Amino acid sequence: MYWSDEGYLLSKNNFDENSIIVEAFTLNHGKYNGIIYGGASRKQKRIFQIGNKILLHWKSKNENKLGYFNVELLKPISPFFFDDKKRSVCILAATSILKILLPERQINKKIYSSFEIMLTNLKFDNWIKLYINWELSLIKELGYETRAKINHEGNDKKALKYNRNLLMENFILPNRLKFPLFRNILENYFI
Repeated sequence: MYWSDEGYLLSKNNFDENSIIVEAFTLNHGKYNGIIYGGASRKQKRIFQIGNKILLHWKSKNENKLGYFNVELLKPISPFFFDDKKRSVCILAATSILKILLPERQINKKIYSSFEIMLTNLKFDNWIKLYINWELSLIKELGYETRAKINHEGNDKKALKYNRNLLMENFILPNRLKFPLFRNILENYFI
């Protein structure tokens, strides 16, 4: 089995001294895991920042087993916000939510597109409202209909709390998941 696809890095974990296991959300293959040999090296570390857009080449002997990635950086996202704690936490909150809520290997181009738009627009002043509306669109795409859309000034605190309640009631508690730490940190910035 072999495929190539674009995607966003959701998480990375050390596998051995020089390798990492990454989880990526891809356009045409959904959420996928794979081992990257040499991914922990100094030369490659810059590629593996959470939220970066990458080109993945996946290879495995069996479609149902953990495969191997070769990765190229397409677009750095995270480094632009290293000096901005709130936006950095926003990226980590969004990727953490996708990591726990998206099913493995299920394609969802609407979620991918909305995530990409949200990341692209983080540079604008109204980034938190864009993030809040992204969460609402994610909740809707995952099967819970809501009509809320946040447009009013000063409602960031209430909107984040509203979204958290929707996530908790419909996904986190029923599936016995742990609410992402970075999502809590993000909400605390706006209290």
